[in-house]
Amino acid sequence: MDGRIRANLTKGTRVSIVLKKDQKTGIRTEGIIKDLLTSVPKHHRGIKVRLEDGQIGRVQEILE
Repeated sequence: MDGRIRANLTKGTRVSIVLKKDQKTGIRTEGIIKDLLTSVPKHHRGIKVRLEDGQIGRVQEILE
């Protein structure tokens, strides 16, 4: 599923995100969504989320 569309994401979903500090390298961090921070329905770089461990980044991939 596409991490750029807010409707595809819910609390508790396991995702792969890119943190702000890792945007140049593209290093991804995995975690479970605690909060959705982007309010628009679609964002070209990915929906911004807060993970359960407190890290914030943009969703690159939804993991099953």
